[in-house]
Amino acid sequence: MIITIICITILAYAIAGKDINKQLEKLKGVDWKAKSSDVFGKIGVYAKKAGRVATKPLLQLYYVLTMGETTTLEKALIVGAILYTVMPFSLIPFKAHRILGLLDEGLAVLYVVKKVQNKITPEINAKVDETLNAWFGVEEAAPTAEPEQTAEPAE
Repeated sequence: MIITIICITILAYAIAGKDINKQLEKLKGVDWKAKSSDVFGKIGVYAKKAGRVATKPLLQLYYVLTMGETTTLEKALIVGAILYTVMPFSLIPFKAHRILGLLDEGLAVLYVVKKVQNKITPEINAKVDETLNAWFGVEEAAPTAEPEQTAEPAE
């Protein structure tokens, strides 16, 4: 639980432009593999309530989290954004402030996606789609309009 609090604090500080170095020091020696497993389970529970579209960016972040070249700062931001989104608490509660209660989670996810967007590869998107298809069923691709063929003018 303390790692969750530190990660959410790092996320809030980063968004606010505050110094995060003291908090990052506290994350030395964290077992990120175990933490990512815990995060994945929470995304699965959240997905049932939120649906396919809302779950997709969380899975993109999750798969970046599991990459070997993800930095400690990126891992902390990702864990903070995912857990802030899926946990039942919020700085701006939805019940009290409706739209603002949704925007703070969306802002957190958007901020982190922007920070790691260069790491969201086609391979990660394929894993995301595979996971979403397993959870929600295969999504039908929208039919593409084929250009109508016109007959060649007769000579």
